[in-house]
Amino acid sequence: MTDAPAPSAPPSPSAPSSPPSKAPKAPDASRRSERSRRAILDAALELVGESGFAKLTIEAIAARAGVGKQTIYRWWPSKAAVLFEACVLKGTGPAAAELPDTGDLAADLRTVLRATVDELSDPRLDAPTRALVSETANDPELGRALTEKLLEPQLQAYARRLRAAQEAGQADPGTDVRVALELLVAPLFHRWLNRTLPLTHAYADTVLDLALRGLAPRP
Repeated sequence: MTDAPAPSAPPSPSAPSSPPSKAPKAPDASRRSERSRRAILDAALELVGESGFAKLTIEAIAARAGVGKQTIYRWWPSKAAVLFEACVLKGTGPAAAELPDTGDLAADLRTVLRATVDELSDPRLDAPTRALVSETANDPELGRALTEKLLEPQLQAYARRLRAAQEAGQADPGTDVRVALELLVAPLFHRWLNRTLPLTHAYADTVLDLALRGLAPRP
């Protein structure tokens, strides 16, 4: 009589398979580039405020920002171009957003002109802005960019507010809006740029009062 074959052991349950491990994410190059870009722009503003535009160098900006100078040259052709973009980013000068419209033209313009005085008098922005204005005398392309990206948007905001005042009967509809807005802002920039006399809220109020006389609706 032959022995019966021994029963085979039941199969052992297989261990649950672990999920495949995810490969580590590669660093976000765009985010890293944006951090470097902002560090460069901040460094340019800081250095101009500390030592002036004449002593500003690409090497100094790179060292302060913690990047190689080739990184800067890859994005900007000159130190003036770096400073220009820094000023655009920081919003140097009166804000290009819409001017307030509370229904009181005098109060709205007084708020904006006083804010302009404060911004032009801010030591953090004074040196960079002066440097840019000075550079435009020798760099027509920079001058066009300064007008297009910084100055003109601000002036157009004034123009829209003055047109709204004309439509509301608060300003003479026959007034040339462009001339009117230049009567408001040009004296402030002239006094700031040439340092003829202190630029103060009181001066801005006086400029506004005189301009409003010319803007008043004719009887």
